[in-house]
Amino acid sequence: SRNTLDLFQRLVSIVSHLPDELVTAALNIDDPKQLVYLVATNLRMEPEEKQALLELQGVKEKLEKLNAFISKELDVLELGKKLQSEVQEEMSKSQREYYLREQLKAIQRELGEGDEQIVEVEEFRRKIAEAGMTEEAYKEASRELDRLSKLPTAAAEYGVIRTYLDWITSLPWSKRTDDNLDIAHARSVLDEDHYGLKDIKARILEYLAVRKLRAERADELEQVEVTDYIRRNREGAILCFVGPPGVGKTSLGASIARAMGRKFIRMSLGGVRDEAEIRGFRRTYIGAMPGRIVQTIRRAESRNPIIMLDEIDKLGRDFRGDPASALLEVLDPEQNNEFRDHYLDIAFDLSEVIFITTANELDPIPGPLRDRMEIIHLSGYTEQEKIAIAEQYLVPRQIRENGLRPDEISFSREALQTIIHDYTREAGVRTLEREIGRAARKIVTRIAEGTNGEVELDSAMIRELLGKPRFGYDEVIERVDRPGVATGLAWTPVGGDVLFIEATGMPGNKGFQYTGHLGEVMQESARIAFSAVRAKARELGIAEEYIANHDVHLHVPSGAVPKDGPSAGVTMAVALASLLTGRPVKHNVAMTGEITLRGQVLPVGGIKDKILAASRFGVDTVILPKRNENDLDDLPEEVRKKLHFVLVEQLEDVLDSALASEPQLSPNGQAQEKPVN
Repeated sequence: SRNTLDLFQRLVSIVSHLPDELVTAALNIDDPKQLVYLVATNLRMEPEEKQALLELQGVKEKLEKLNAFISKELDVLELGKKLQSEVQEEMSKSQREYYLREQLKAIQRELGEGDEQIVEVEEFRRKIAEAGMTEEAYKEASRELDRLSKLPTAAAEYGVIRTYLDWITSLPWSKRTDDNLDIAHARSVLDEDHYGLKDIKARILEYLAVRKLRAERADELEQVEVTDYIRRNREGAILCFVGPPGVGKTSLGASIARAMGRKFIRMSLGGVRDEAEIRGFRRTYIGAMPGRIVQTIRRAESRNPIIMLDEIDKLGRDFRGDPASALLEVLDPEQNNEFRDHYLDIAFDLSEVIFITTANELDPIPGPLRDRMEIIHLSGYTEQEKIAIAEQYLVPRQIRENGLRPDEISFSREALQTIIHDYTREAGVRTLEREIGRAARKIVTRIAEGTNGEVELDSAMIRELLGKPRFGYDEVIERVDRPGVATGLAWTPVGGDVLFIEATGMPGNKGFQYTGHLGEVMQESARIAFSAVRAKARELGIAEEYIANHDVHLHVPSGAVPKDGPSAGVTMAVALASLLTGRPVKHNVAMTGEITLRGQVLPVGGIKDKILAASRFGVDTVILPKRNENDLDDLPEEVRKKLHFVLVEQLEDVLDSALASEPQLSPNGQAQEKPVN
């Protein structure tokens, strides 16, 4: 009964509806059974439980059952009391914070300061109203602003929403620059900054002329059918400049922007492998941010800038996606008026942007992406163009950058020719400018040491300043000095180049083999060339016994450099024919063209770059496929006058023009003892 009294006392202290007098009454009862009945009467027991308690015969059983019920009731009540205490404590803390916050507001009002959150929300509200957003963007920004106003500044979501609103309100939704449609001004600016590049300059002037005419005839164009609305309102352009390094692709973008009066932003794509760098990261990620397209637009602070996507052929891809595919929407004129960045998740109009992409070669660019761009090819410069560029742009710039005055140093035309011939071998002018700068720094050193007076650099002084020449024009003559060696022309991403092909024979029965890190297409060209020459063995006077009893080995030097393509087929055939007939190849002749088993010469690409390379190497006769005749129209007049072109359709025509008329040596370059049968 003592245990029962203790439990009952605890219960009365917790339950508010039980008076303390019950404890006193219970203490005064001596009969345990009466104690059980008193306590049970004041408990909230179900009738069934009370009946079960009455039916128990022994007092001990009654006390045990009553104690079990009271203990259970105490557990429930104490748990409820604990939860209530925690809730009250939390409420007290919230009320305290609310009270302190209200006090802080009152203090700020007394000091003339507003609530930072209220000020920030109102500032965003003003920016949203003034941004000139689309209806979709306005609704999304307003919704996020409403969420921001209801969050405490300490909440993690507060910073995420604030960053999002900062991005969306800082975009140039309605800001644009007015185009300068003065054709004469644009032509003057383009000519002032870049020499040559007629095709690109003509395309930009065409674009400006169209914009100017449309502006003048705006009223007439309003009558155009609604079905042509999208195409009629497409203001941008998407150009792709393809050419070797150093010809001015990147710098031309800034010149175009200056001519048109537009903002210019350059974005390098070299090495980009993650699709999210183009389209942005979704806001669910920590540290998410928009893609580089939206970032570029924000930096430009204009919705119609000129954006240069540099090195688009250097885009990579991995498990994170394909950036080239992400660019499809950006560079599609029919879709980019609703470009949707993953971070913003609202449409932004890119149709007024002029996108200019640059590449060294087209092959790495996926077909669908290439199809969306207008391709403009830039070839390398001729010697005269390089001299003109050096005189007008490179020399003055290097004089200025090295702290010299124009009256202290000058480069003669002869000096520039020496640099071009002996110290550079490139399609562009990047190395040429470096060598001019190197010579200028040598003069700066002399001036710093006390040498005064104007220095006029000539050929001899250039060699003194720059040291031993790196290149020479006698390389072709040195290489093509015996049968079995022919000079071919190749196209590379850095411009045209000269390719030497060597053939030799030795006793054996292994047949025909080739080396030189050749690709599959070039390997097939080698086999075709050998078969084409063997098929004409009788006509060429080649002894069948020699072919049957000798191994023939074809090699393309620079074995560490991968080579591929069909355009060396003609050169391979000439090298093999030269080996087997003993007739050397004329050292002043270079050639290009694909060959078939029947000896037909097919057209190839990259003609302009290849011919410019031949000119750089001192070749004066170039053998070309007849079907490439139209490509000669793209050559500068000075190159057409300098070189002699032989247009061929059959292998016989190539051999007649390339090989010496009489054998000087027997097959494989050995001293000739008797004519070849």
